[in-house]
Amino acid sequence: MSNQLGNELSSEKKYPVQIDNAELATKLDPLSFEVLRHGATERPFTGEYTDSDKVGSYRCKACNHELFRSETKFHSGCGWPSFYAPTKDDAVELIEDRSLGMRVRTEVRCANCGSHLGHVFEGEGYDVPTDQRWCINSVSLILEEK
Repeated sequence: MSNQLGNELSSEKKYPVQIDNAELATKLDPLSFEVLRHGATERPFTGEYTDSDKVGSYRCKACNHELFRSETKFHSGCGWPSFYAPTKDDAVELIEDRSLGMRVRTEVRCANCGSHLGHVFEGEGYDVPTDQRWCINSVSLILEEK
């Protein structure tokens, strides 16, 4: 699978939880590992949580850090789970992404372990309180149902 961000996720920054990639690769399916640790992207409309309406909290598949809640999830039709806000401001880290020769995007990473989750977009006209679409790969998440 191609690396979407142009290089492996930087290990220079020290996150609260340090991930051993070799160990994590033995615990995850290959696609989840590529998305979380190499910034790949799952194909649209294939993810387990794309159309899910289950109630609970969405956690990082690499470190179990709470990222999003079902109350902020909405159906955007984009092919990936969409949220209008993370659980709290410091749940995620935002990074400028200039990869793939595309317009500048904002990458979303887990603030606890640095794993790639997806991207956030603004000003698309969705009827949500923040006018944001947090477009997150299903394979980067685990739903803890209530």
